[in-house]
Amino acid sequence: MKALVTGATGFIGSAVARALLATGTEVRALVRQGTDVRALDGLAVETVHGDLCDAASLRSALCGCQQLYHVAAHYALWARDPSVFYRVNVDGTKALMEAARDAGIERIVYTSSVAALGVPKAGGVANEETQSSLEHMIGDYKRSKYLAEQEVLTFAKAGLPVVIVNPSAPIGVFDVKPTPTGQIVVDFMKGKIPAYMETGMNLTDVEDVAVGHLQAMERGRIGERYILGNRNLMLREIFEMLGVITGVKAPTMRLPRGLVLPLAHINQWIADYVTHQTPRIPLEGVRMAKYLMHYDCSKAIRELDLPQTPIEVALEKAVKWFRDHHYA
Repeated sequence: MKALVTGATGFIGSAVARALLATGTEVRALVRQGTDVRALDGLAVETVHGDLCDAASLRSALCGCQQLYHVAAHYALWARDPSVFYRVNVDGTKALMEAARDAGIERIVYTSSVAALGVPKAGGVANEETQSSLEHMIGDYKRSKYLAEQEVLTFAKAGLPVVIVNPSAPIGVFDVKPTPTGQIVVDFMKGKIPAYMETGMNLTDVEDVAVGHLQAMERGRIGERYILGNRNLMLREIFEMLGVITGVKAPTMRLPRGLVLPLAHINQWIADYVTHQTPRIPLEGVRMAKYLMHYDCSKAIRELDLPQTPIEVALEKAVKWFRDHHYA
């Protein structure tokens, strides 16, 4: 059995590649020219160069594969050119699904995100059935993931054997870039978070997310969505856990959103027109912080037997990996 993994050089994608190799599955990774491939170091993975924006490269990469894990996405809270979110996440996903259909791929797992799901009402918890719409999506990343998921659902209705997984905020080893969540851990370890703006999120171990992908491939229902998550937490609770693990004092100063939002607007303007670098206070992150991103993961636990590694353990693994690789 051979599987093509897109995004295999990324955080979740590399975890999926390692999980597949552990089962004896041959792994082919679609890699863009010039991409940082450190997450694949030491892995017996076949790499082929290609791009989601190059349909011919997708058809070539799929040749000889029976399975497809489409994990790749442009994941960021800011981009100098926002159209990149739609070219990669929407158009690229559509092109890949078309190529997979034409190649007769037996099973597909598409990595969406909880960002594509509806936001629960105040105090509530969202699940796979929580209704949403494009106008309720905050920022280009969320809008592009919502649109991409709609494309995939259309393919599924037309008979493409694709299962959708919606990971929450993963944490753990091999967060090379790192991801926005991993960067929070790194900044905490460096003592760079003197204050915080309260919000809620669902954390999960990235290795559990990888297992969830494999289980979705094996037993997920075609056209269904599965939230791959674990524990709903407030940011304050996460910092308290990190304080115990690292010995760094957790911040106690809570900033009101009304104070942070104007600063985020200023940071965004500077990034857009002056520095062209990622803003220190991402506007979309501040806007999303208004909502508690809490999710019910029981469907994936029930139908996919999704592992539930304690979040304290996942954070410990992340901290150790960042320390061992000199991030902090």
